[in-house]
Amino acid sequence: MRTDTLLDAFRRGLAPLRPLALWAHGSLAGGDYQEGRSDLDLIAVLPGPLGPRHAWRVATLHHRLRAATPLARKLHCGYPTPDTLADPERAHLTWAHEGLLRRPLTPVTRRELHAFGRVLHGEAPAALLPPVPDRQLAGFVVRDQRDFWRPAVDKARLWRQDVWVDLGLLTFARATVTLRDGRLVSKRDALTELPALGAPGEVVEDIARRRYGDPAPARESWIVRRAELTRAYLGPAIDALVAAYG
Repeated sequence: MRTDTLLDAFRRGLAPLRPLALWAHGSLAGGDYQEGRSDLDLIAVLPGPLGPRHAWRVATLHHRLRAATPLARKLHCGYPTPDTLADPERAHLTWAHEGLLRRPLTPVTRRELHAFGRVLHGEAPAALLPPVPDRQLAGFVVRDQRDFWRPAVDKARLWRQDVWVDLGLLTFARATVTLRDGRLVSKRDALTELPALGAPGEVVEDIARRRYGDPAPARESWIVRRAELTRAYLGPAIDALVAAYG
């Protein structure tokens, strides 16, 4: 499997940085991983503090992997240190979307790691990562829907892209289940929730075909209609969710 080969190469490349742990979360850990379609979401806990030399070595490793296999473009990794893991607001060195940036380990990521994180090296998440209180998780989920996804619905041009349609609807369904039931679900499970939440059936079927099938390229007329259906549903749905749980 190409994914296992890439993960082995990544572990070897990380070794000089002496990682204390390497964890997988997201679809790779949750059982919904689709090779070549899903992202590889990883967390590598490194001894701190981290400086420019560490950032250069991280970037070099990712560039080398990307040159070796196209699958490495899907590999994203956060690089916290033990001293910074306790603060969910703390931004950490991160490789994502083919570049270095700094961003926090969100409460959703933290809860995923505790609930079903896959240990690829070293310590388990419970040994290094503080637990996530339910109130903290719910607060983050509400803010994410209110402050990121709801304003995005008003940006019509975004919703002509597959990724916005897929993530917008699936993230909403996952947020609903988390706030309603206090649990995390996979994207596959979120897809099955969408019809009961009133999402447009045509769009749900379109997501399923593209995630789990091999459909023909979409016609422009459908791309336009799909965007309209998605935005018309998501705006009021997010407003109602935030009003109920905010």
